[in-house]
Amino acid sequence: MKALLIDDERMARREMRRLLEAHPEIEIVGEADSGHAALSLLPALKPDVLFLDIQMPEMDGFEFVNAMSAGGHSPQVVFCTAYDAHALRAFEVNAVGYLLKPVDPARLAAVLHKLHDPAQTDAEAPQDEPPLRETDRVLLKGEQRTWFVPVRSIYLLQSEGNHTHVFFEGGKVLLPRSLGTLEQRLNLPIFFRANRAQLINTRAITDVTEWFSGGLQATLASGDKVEISRRQAALFRKQKGL
Repeated sequence: MKALLIDDERMARREMRRLLEAHPEIEIVGEADSGHAALSLLPALKPDVLFLDIQMPEMDGFEFVNAMSAGGHSPQVVFCTAYDAHALRAFEVNAVGYLLKPVDPARLAAVLHKLHDPAQTDAEAPQDEPPLRETDRVLLKGEQRTWFVPVRSIYLLQSEGNHTHVFFEGGKVLLPRSLGTLEQRLNLPIFFRANRAQLINTRAITDVTEWFSGGLQATLASGDKVEISRRQAALFRKQKGL
């Protein structure tokens, strides 16, 4: 795939070029230090993908995308920025990826995998998809709205076939991803598999009581009650007990 790097900082373009050296399927065909310069390069270079900064003088990344679309060009876009505040807007303009500087190589690899197959299903998702951190924020797309929420605000995940209900402070969404896949990405000490169908954030637990057959029942700050199976209850007691 032919790539064009667009960033007003030369060092940022150099760093992205270095990271992409590990991916021979990407050919860097040019660089631009402004949106205006990039627009002039599009007809000749015909890139398949743009690695695009947002905060640039005269024309920011979103203004560039609008001008590019008006000119009839439609390469895929990966935003590369030092700020997470624009992620929701990036999602709304159909960006394939949103990378925070300094760019993590594993996150870049996951975005490149998606570039080759933007419509990949959950079952086809890359197995090396990087785990999330507690300090990360994630996009959660519902039927009528999209949220950009801190990982730590997610308090309950509940399986429904190959889909998962994700409950967080302020709302809930149904994602077309299995609970097992999401559990791999949320491989954090704060999350605990309560039973076959539910994953809970232990920081959201306000009370735990004994339950049937050696299990436990956890009450969350939201008021939800979650049964911790007998097997998982033994693990919970071992991890959380004194």
